[in-house]
Amino acid sequence: MKITHLLLTHSFAGTERYVVELANAQALSGHEVTVILHKRAAQDRPNSIAHRFNEKVRQLFVGGPSWIAFWWARQIVQKLQIDVAHAHLSGGCRAIQSLRAPFLRVATLHIHYKPQQHRGMDGLIAIAPWQMKEIPPDQLACTEQINNWTQATKPDASAREKIRAELGIPPDTFLIGALCRAEKSKGLDVLIDAYLTNPPANSRLVIVGGGHEWKALRKKTPTEILMPGFVNRPQDWFSAFDGYVSAARYEPFGLVFLEAFAAGLPVLSTASDGAQMFQALIGRPLLKCGDAQSMAEGLQQFLRERPAKRSYDLSDFNYENQVNRIEAFYKKQWAR
Repeated sequence: MKITHLLLTHSFAGTERYVVELANAQALSGHEVTVILHKRAAQDRPNSIAHRFNEKVRQLFVGGPSWIAFWWARQIVQKLQIDVAHAHLSGGCRAIQSLRAPFLRVATLHIHYKPQQHRGMDGLIAIAPWQMKEIPPDQLACTEQINNWTQATKPDASAREKIRAELGIPPDTFLIGALCRAEKSKGLDVLIDAYLTNPPANSRLVIVGGGHEWKALRKKTPTEILMPGFVNRPQDWFSAFDGYVSAARYEPFGLVFLEAFAAGLPVLSTASDGAQMFQALIGRPLLKCGDAQSMAEGLQQFLRERPAKRSYDLSDFNYENQVNRIEAFYKKQWAR
């Protein structure tokens, strides 16, 4: 098949990982894959996107503010001789939503169903079961829930000891880690306030990741809470953690949960939609979203338990299986 992905963001996070891994897998399996990206996605910085695609994936670029970028992408995709246009997030969806084209128009619901982006698409992929409740009845036949996946990458053998030594974390100190973008939906302000309310004994908190609110959070946060910013090898940081915490106000799926599970970490989380999906694997009560007191009490209990690392059954989130399901979905929608 000839497949084009449209992704007009500029910084690497969960959605961007999904697109990179899907496009790479499709290209390696013999499909002719193109990605349409914003020029900012190719900038020379650690959290850019373009350099993560393998050489088999053709890259085309658009530029300008969002309204110009999606119009430009729209012009490009109409000129391509393709079978599938697969859109991701608002810019990509707006570029193809209203087109009457000979190719299949597909969108993944990385957040939630939005009529202005998803109404009229030929196919929709929901990444979480709760999203199916939002789909209009007349679009259910062209919608399928296909789980996100994890491509667990092993950390460097010495990563745990090296990172903890650089941070000044003794071996017996319980290191609580959060890894996400610094933005309001992730609830990092609540996590910081909760931890500082009564810092759990013999513990440290490290928040890994960049984002729009990173500078403001760093400015207000005491230095005992560690904030290294964006990192290129999150798997090394997961190996350094003793437990993972998500304080998200809103999390539709939470790829980071799969990464934490793959690292064998015990997890403490708020009751976001994504966390509710993983409740059975998390195995402890979920906390109230946006509530510093609830998070503080949860952290205290978590540290009293000092839960050990464990293995998780992630067979429902196998990378190859989910990629194959997406290909089968394309073919199914073509046959409708």
